Amino acid sequence: MARSLNQVTLMGNLTRDPDLRETPTGQKVTSFGLALNRSYKDSNGEWLEATDFVDIVCWGPLAERVDQYLSKGRKCLVQGRLQSRNWEQDGQKRSKVEVLASDVTFLDSRGSSEESSSVSNLEPTVVPIEETKKTKKITKKNEMTVDDIGDEPIDLDDIPF
Repeated sequence: MARSLNQVTLMGNLTRDPDLRETPTGQKVTSFGLALNRSYKDSNGEWLEATDFVDIVCWGPLAERVDQYLSKGRKCLVQGRLQSRNWEQDGQKRSKVEVLASDVTFLDSRGSSEESSSVSNLEPTVVPIEETKKTKKITKKNEMTVDDIGDEPIDLDDIPF
């Protein structure tokens, strides 16, 4: 008999600042919203944009790190599982499906703008040869050291990736 699989991987931008709380037992919990943008073709063949919104919950040390380093607009990758909750509010039965995060990867630098993922901001940083010679040599056998590069400038078009 096949077992179930409950695994989610999402990448998007935070819709609000993380909200760190503490349970009565002292357990830390953080929740935040994630906006997931997607493009699709309609029946006329025209491209349309849509955004889905998902609530994320983190517990323990992960909750504290997310609260410390993430804020509204930041891009992140969330891995976890779907979790459903049921409760009663004002006599009405309510339910919600959210993602219980097991790992959150921060994808942009702190303090960067919402356009931080644009190609122009992903240009490699070129460090002058003089500065690289100040770094320590690699000591593994059969590997190049910084001194092996020489004084020749590096052309970024020569890099194969």
